[in-house]
Amino acid sequence: MKRLILMRHAKSDWTMGTVDHHRPLNKRGRRSAKALGDWLRRENLLPDQALCSSATRTRETLALLGFDIPTRYEDRLYHAGPVAMLNTLSEAEGETVLMVGHNPGIAEFAQEILATPPRHARFADYPTGATLVAEFDIADWPELRPGTGLPRAFVIPRELLEESEA
Repeated sequence: MKRLILMRHAKSDWTMGTVDHHRPLNKRGRRSAKALGDWLRRENLLPDQALCSSATRTRETLALLGFDIPTRYEDRLYHAGPVAMLNTLSEAEGETVLMVGHNPGIAEFAQEILATPPRHARFADYPTGATLVAEFDIADWPELRPGTGLPRAFVIPRELLEESEA
């Protein structure tokens, strides 16, 4: 059994003049990334490897999750589509792999890998920080085929931040 944690980067800053690849997280994005890390720990969904786009906002999101795990920063995950994401994942070695990327590719990839989508109103648009946890009945990542994943959880940061303020 393999588990994938598929996360879109947290909310980024749109400051004028910043090259897209170098855009950092904004204040809300930093809070969201920390909340996502706390949620993963609470749910005992601990990754043992990370595959992360080389963009600043994905790197910051990953760092703020607070996991000390082997990580590969991949230029090919920057604005990657489903094929590039699947190819990158096929090289993973972890049992529970965290992949941090961008829309629209990450939303498309999430939809393609699952047998059925989770029952969540925001799954289709995959907002910033959206996180899917999917499990696959495979021994090795190269065996992963589209349409075979079982959704175990899907969360967006707004839900976590509202819980912590309640």
